[in-house]
Amino acid sequence: MLKKIALINLLLATIGSPAYAAAPTVESLELSVNLVWVMLAAFLVFFMHAGFAMVETGFTRSKNALNILMKNFLTVSIAAILFFAVGFGLMFGDTISGLIGSTAFMLNGYGDIAFFVFQAMFAATCATIISGAVAERMKLSSYLLLTVAMTAVIYPLVGHWIWNGGWLAELGFTDFAGSTVVHLTGAVGAIVAVLFLGPRIGKYSGKKVNVIPAHNIPMGALGVFILWLGWFGFNGGSTLAADPSLVPSVIATTLLSTSAALIAAALYTQFRFGKIDPSISLNGVLGGLVGITAGCAEISLGGSIIVGLVSGVVLVEGIRFLETKAKVDDPVGAIAVHGICGIWGTLAVGLFSTSTGLFYTGSFAQLGVQAIGIVAVIVWVSAAAGLFIFALSRFSSIRVSEEEELAGLDFAEHGSNAYELKETLLSGGAAARMGEGDVTTGLAFRLNSLNGTPKKRKMT
Repeated sequence: MLKKIALINLLLATIGSPAYAAAPTVESLELSVNLVWVMLAAFLVFFMHAGFAMVETGFTRSKNALNILMKNFLTVSIAAILFFAVGFGLMFGDTISGLIGSTAFMLNGYGDIAFFVFQAMFAATCATIISGAVAERMKLSSYLLLTVAMTAVIYPLVGHWIWNGGWLAELGFTDFAGSTVVHLTGAVGAIVAVLFLGPRIGKYSGKKVNVIPAHNIPMGALGVFILWLGWFGFNGGSTLAADPSLVPSVIATTLLSTSAALIAAALYTQFRFGKIDPSISLNGVLGGLVGITAGCAEISLGGSIIVGLVSGVVLVEGIRFLETKAKVDDPVGAIAVHGICGIWGTLAVGLFSTSTGLFYTGSFAQLGVQAIGIVAVIVWVSAAAGLFIFALSRFSSIRVSEEEELAGLDFAEHGSNAYELKETLLSGGAAARMGEGDVTTGLAFRLNSLNGTPKKRKMT
């Protein structure tokens, strides 16, 4: 027995000798830290989609809550797979004349998986901007097909021009984290879709803007806080490295610009409408985030506050113009937030960049290049999205029927409801009952008051 035990111990000693890994080097530690930072940023950007879902759900009616939630979940899932299969290659593959990528489809020959994950979250963010703008009236199938077009082709080409050494990058166009690449691209796709769809039933009566109230502003506010948190990863992660000289300043400019935008939006609504409007003030946060995204790495801390203050005012006037003048029905204000503030943020680089901006160099060159890039992206996205939606509408209407819209997309598209609530429809199918009593405090009332409409009216 003793001989057997000794033999077993000898065998274990022979085959169980520990193998020591090579000692970590400075380079390997740096690589690991950078990887952790980029992955953490990707997680934060992913979490932003919870914010988008809550903002869109809270700012619309309860009878469409499930439909909006499903759109946001499906957007992330579709975007991840399509960007892996097609979009990433078109965006970051070897360039063809600075216009389109030609390699790295399904990451073939591309080894940086962390970079792909981070960029896939950006692609999904671009697409989900459209979700809020078309809420409450677009067929789910039509929206998902538009998501396919945006994430597979339309968005990747914009990204290639700017972030992969394409023709706009060669001109000197600068967009550090995506005011134009992500936000303006999504907003242009959104306004094209909204123009095809038209406003929701009951939104306009002649020149008057009617109240279609949000059903849960606290939910929307929580969504804004989530987006604010996630944006630190959105902008900070765009450094693609845990650079101690760059990441803190990017986070700081993001924080200061956003804070200034909220204050500006709140005070400006007080000046414009006589009361601080909560929903627009919350959108002011998002406007400030979009506004600083392009220049967060090259605008000073003081400059970021100015960018934020302007973003807040621009956001309020943008929503007012779209609602009352252009008659563009955007339930969550996505077009103004991501489009108008995206344009302002991109131009702000040409003004406030400490290396190339007009206020530091006295040269209009950077500002001119930024303007060229904005126009090019608007033309491309509006043409591509417009042609796609036009072709789609030739096969079938992209909008739900009047009866389905009045009943709510939760029931029409999913056969269920988010809450145990009963919606009462008016006889004759004119409109869903949206409330009773005097309505003198909503945004629509304030917008109407600026146009000389009566200061008090009844909802029926």
